[in-house]
Amino acid sequence: MPKMKTRRGAAKRFKLTSKGKVKKNRATKAHLLTKMSPQAKRGLRHGNLVSPADSDRVKKMLGVK
Repeated sequence: MPKMKTRRGAAKRFKLTSKGKVKKNRATKAHLLTKMSPQAKRGLRHGNLVSPADSDRVKKMLGVK
C-alpha cells in the first residue's frame, strides 16, 4: 500500500501539538484591517485549536492518521 500524501494546503495552515491536537490561525487577518478595532486585531494574534469534530478530517489531510 502506498504512503498517504500530505495535502500541501492543509500543511501550510495547520500544525500538530505535542498531544496530537490540531492548531490553526484565526481568519480575517489579511487586509481591510483599518475597519477593525485594535482589541479585535489583538484577539486575532493567538491561534486556536480545531474543533474535535473536524480534527480527524484535518489529521487525515495532514497524513497523520
